[in-house]
Amino acid sequence: MSYRFVLLLGSLMAGFAPPQAFALPQAYVTNEKDNTLSVIDMTTFDVVETIEVGERPRGFILSADQSHAYICASDADRIQIMNLSTHSIVGDLPSGADPETIALHPNGTTIYTANEDDALLTVIDIPTAQVISQIDVGVEPEGLAVSHDGSMMVVTSETTNMVHWIDTKTHENIANSLVDARPRDAHFTRDDKYLWVSSEIGGTVSIFDTATKQKVKTLSFAIKGVYRDKIQPVGIVLMKDKPYAFVALGPANRIAVINTDTFEVENYILVGRRVWQLAFNQDQSLLLTTNGVSGDVSVINTHTLNVEQTVKVGRYPWGVAVKWK
Repeated sequence: MSYRFVLLLGSLMAGFAPPQAFALPQAYVTNEKDNTLSVIDMTTFDVVETIEVGERPRGFILSADQSHAYICASDADRIQIMNLSTHSIVGDLPSGADPETIALHPNGTTIYTANEDDALLTVIDIPTAQVISQIDVGVEPEGLAVSHDGSMMVVTSETTNMVHWIDTKTHENIANSLVDARPRDAHFTRDDKYLWVSSEIGGTVSIFDTATKQKVKTLSFAIKGVYRDKIQPVGIVLMKDKPYAFVALGPANRIAVINTDTFEVENYILVGRRVWQLAFNQDQSLLLTTNGVSGDVSVINTHTLNVEQTVKVGRYPWGVAVKWK
């Protein structure tokens, strides 16, 4: 059954069912060990629903119009499609083996997923639910990022310790850049001039000039009372209108606050145990962190840098995204 037909059928069935009313904004959190998705009301910060999904859910993104979500069900070897009006699974996309992370092209119709076990990047056309291409990359690919102009995307490979630069038109790997040990996450700046990459075991964040593919800066971290090997950078987010980046530091249980003009670490925010991924709300006044070992989400006020809420979710929360429309 095609993805298009499933969506059409779902729309028709919705016409005969009572409409669901979900207060917005809402945050969605994948719980890796529970095979569930926690839904958080961002007004009350209560978990209002827990949804069963595929095995070992990790990567999670919203569609361009926020009507659907795409969930990497890693151990089920598929990407699930969720209708966010009904919170029901309406179809699957072919993903290859063990999809871990996922990224959406600005065109809204192309998805990229990293196949960790097969050292592949899979490119999927959403409307036809067809694999467009599979690209050989390094060993254990994980982090994905697509430039805002859509012309390039990158994949980080944990074991090869590289960033692979992919031309999104030709689907060719056009360059490889070395980074420190076990690169995890990657993010382009708003102007696409720079790429930020976290290295978990290296304990650093590398910043690349996207024109030359050369590293221009390496950031390291030091936290009083925390052993160096516990400082493991993972998730990265960059603010749109302010010169700040936030980096999750894993078992250091901290978020680093970095001035993107000076590249200075200005603060560390204490959160839950083994902080992993990050997401902003719409106006970026709040930052959500998934804390795997403590099984909760920290909600940080980005103006005061205080943790305002701690929300208990499922076991080993991994991915997070906020829907506001």
